[in-house]
Amino acid sequence: MRLQFVNRFTAFIFSAICLMANGTETTLFVGNSYLYYNDSVHNHVEDLLREFYEDNDIHTELIAIGGSRLHHHSIEQILNYQIFGLDEPVDRIIFQGGSSEVKTPKNREMLARTSQEYSQKAQEMGIETYLYMTHPYQKSDHRYEENLIEKIKLAYYQAGKKSNSIVIPVGLAFEIAYEKNPSIRLHLPDGTHPNMLGTYLASSTVFATLTGASPEGLEYDYMGRVNDNDKAFLQKVAWLAYLQNEKNLKSE
Repeated sequence: MRLQFVNRFTAFIFSAICLMANGTETTLFVGNSYLYYNDSVHNHVEDLLREFYEDNDIHTELIAIGGSRLHHHSIEQILNYQIFGLDEPVDRIIFQGGSSEVKTPKNREMLARTSQEYSQKAQEMGIETYLYMTHPYQKSDHRYEENLIEKIKLAYYQAGKKSNSIVIPVGLAFEIAYEKNPSIRLHLPDGTHPNMLGTYLASSTVFATLTGASPEGLEYDYMGRVNDNDKAFLQKVAWLAYLQNEKNLKSE
């Protein structure tokens, strides 16, 4: 376990250095509607990174299937960089599993196996791999259950170990935000999809994990759709989630 953590930490350091050294690197997001709602997490991450590094050449891409689990995606398509008009493979891939993939041991094992298989194939091509930890449901979704975050953490930390991938703690960020400000709304009324603030929080958490830096102080607000107070709060929460995630990984 310790060797796997060291490998993930080394990959993270390498990723951050590469982003600083070469803004033309490409990050590919793979998932479902959790990613593409509200003009898509990948677009917001791109803008946050561009502001942070002062580099407009930073590039992101997205492959998403609504309602999908990770194994519904074709790894051959994911790794086919030419479909994006690229001349070489992407530099990092962020895999997101289905929201209900965490609920049973059987589903968690499927997520771990798929993460391992897909990440190994990507890593053999020199691509860094990450896992996007999903957020829990709210009560308006029929799949809601108390303390689902514990199953989510179990699923993604297990998959992260098996696949030697870095976990992006979006689910932790949602839990921290609701704990610190119970009146905030990060979900749409359906209780599953993120609203604009939820997407901004998720994007800020991805940013923190990719860079190892706090998003606090960044000006990006999606053309004014995120007000200053919400922006400051969500940026702070994203960093707290990143720090908590680092502690969790070290204790594994």
